[in-house]
Amino acid sequence: MTDPVHAPRPAPLFRGRLDSVLGWLHWQRKRFPQRLISLGVPPALFGWRPIPHISPQTHVAEFGQAGDFEILEPEETRANFLPANIEDCAALNPDAGWWGYSMRDVPTRRSAAIALATLSNVRVLSFLDGPKRNFTPAILDARNRAVEFPQVRFRPGHAELMRRSVPRMQVSDAVWFLERVYDNHSHWLTAHLPKLLLLKKLGLLDRTIMPAQRSAAMDASLAMIGIDPTKMLQYETGTVLEVDRLTVPVTDRFDPRLLRPVREACARHDPDGPSARVFISRARARGRKLLNEDALWPRLEALGFQRVFMEDLDFPEQVRLMQQTSIIVAPHGAGLTNMMFCPEGADIVELADPDYPNPNFYALAAAMGHRYWLIDAQATGRGHALEKDLTVDPDSVIGVLDRVLAAQVS
Repeated sequence: MTDPVHAPRPAPLFRGRLDSVLGWLHWQRKRFPQRLISLGVPPALFGWRPIPHISPQTHVAEFGQAGDFEILEPEETRANFLPANIEDCAALNPDAGWWGYSMRDVPTRRSAAIALATLSNVRVLSFLDGPKRNFTPAILDARNRAVEFPQVRFRPGHAELMRRSVPRMQVSDAVWFLERVYDNHSHWLTAHLPKLLLLKKLGLLDRTIMPAQRSAAMDASLAMIGIDPTKMLQYETGTVLEVDRLTVPVTDRFDPRLLRPVREACARHDPDGPSARVFISRARARGRKLLNEDALWPRLEALGFQRVFMEDLDFPEQVRLMQQTSIIVAPHGAGLTNMMFCPEGADIVELADPDYPNPNFYALAAAMGHRYWLIDAQATGRGHALEKDLTVDPDSVIGVLDRVLAAQVS
């Protein structure tokens, strides 16, 4: 007779079904208020939290002639070179992380279509998010649905904003080009300045909304591409902007069709060719410092490199330096974005933590026609990957630079 204590227990067949039912109920708990809002129930009844999201194409299709979605350039897939010191694409990290694409995706990077979306009767909201006070925008249509664009999405902070009495600004016809963290150096140069050049080419600058909060570098970059921000309508963060007709450029962040015109507008060609070798130091940065920089620097100096602290240079000085630069060595950081202003064919050597496989500088180098080299660094300490300091093997760096110099000679 089988011991009842050790007898096999019946499999809980209902468990999987119960989990499915509970998951469905949780999904419905979120979706049901969104459906009610879509049918006209005021979102204030739900604290402005469960806002449904739609694409600009859906908005345009529902509002007929009041909206438009115009494709300016079709989707494009390009064949990019592998990092020069990596022979097999399989060696690149496949983790898409926060970025929606991975290091392994860059060799066949797809750029979305360049388009203009024209929306009818919308509100633009913004707030400063998190400890770093990141600018965060959203767009609501007349049916209280969030119209999604890259880095433009309704978040809990927008719900809080709508529950308060905030300043409002009414405009009949405007153009919106701002994404999340527009004031970050890298995001401004790679996502926002290209859109402004596009809008200038299309003759839409007179209707474009400019952020009132701008850095000196941002204003200097605008001057270099021939844009006077004081002649444009100014927008204060936290204001609800009500627009009868809003045009939004839809672009990809690392599209050479948009990035290369920035270099052409800002950086003049040097007939003698670039010769500078630059090491961008992060010794004064809050995080991602190179802890053994003192061990690496003498060996770089012996190869003719100059050590640069980008904080010491204003934006025009940074651009002039990059115009003369043929090789950049730098830890992962915003200073690498200035490779945009190097003449095509520069060598970009990034020191990066392989456990934080951010593909952005590889994608940027490919878009600008540069040769890219990737050297693994070791992250140190706790906390967010963006804040961890790095160490790198100096012999590995010099070994790659020997190949860089040989490639430049050949």
